[in-house]
Amino acid sequence: MKPVKPKKFLGQHFLTDLKTAKDIADTVDHLPDLPVLEVGPGMGVMTQFLIEKPRPLKVVEIDFESVAYLRQNYPALEENIIEDDFLKMHLDRTFGGRPFVLTGNYPYNISSQIFFKMLDYRNLIPLCTGMIQKEVAERIAARPGSKTYGILSVLIQAWYHVDYLFTVHEHVFNPPPKVKSAVIRMVRNEVQELGCDEALFRRVVKTTFNQRRKTLRNNIKPLLGELGLEGAPFLQDDLFNKRPEQLSVQQFIELTNMLTAEKGKRE
Repeated sequence: MKPVKPKKFLGQHFLTDLKTAKDIADTVDHLPDLPVLEVGPGMGVMTQFLIEKPRPLKVVEIDFESVAYLRQNYPALEENIIEDDFLKMHLDRTFGGRPFVLTGNYPYNISSQIFFKMLDYRNLIPLCTGMIQKEVAERIAARPGSKTYGILSVLIQAWYHVDYLFTVHEHVFNPPPKVKSAVIRMVRNEVQELGCDEALFRRVVKTTFNQRRKTLRNNIKPLLGELGLEGAPFLQDDLFNKRPEQLSVQQFIELTNMLTAEKGKRE
């Protein structure tokens, strides 16, 4: 069967370097006893190394040509090829409710959505590894005070330890992307409860980073208006002189609890 032609609308950039593919596949060994779900296997450049590991493997692929290629070239995988959109899957059914490792050469155009879905299923995904756009990887791994620290950094680091593993250059892809790539590893931390209203926590993080150059006092005002908390006395706290990228995950939790407490007083 002829190689699959990369499709721009699916954000496909097929990795061609076998050493890099093996290095990415080997990142799943950080937790060796769990099944693996690979997202977007394409023509199986990573799959060929994952399939050798002594653990269950399933792959999910939305591109029908890639599915046909995998079926022909990896017949042992036949029963474990899921022809579906990862973003629409019920992940609690993938391995019968058993936790699993998530990995892949993720499509760059939906990588953030993939990780938001990972957060929704965080108790099923103790380890997530894979390759994404370098800029996004740097954002996820960034620490407070960094210019790249933002929404993804806070929301993911609330639940996962993040390691930026290595950079991958453009020339090992077909077609070469216009940006460099990077491989990251996210390991579920010990946190079971944030200690705040999680839905409000997300709103606080997303709202405050909308205008990251402003202080918290200014950029949280739209949310205070929505919640009916205008003129809250806690706005005089020194915390609100900071910009959002200066706050740790714990400080965002404390900020969320300030809003919750003030709302309780006004009800």
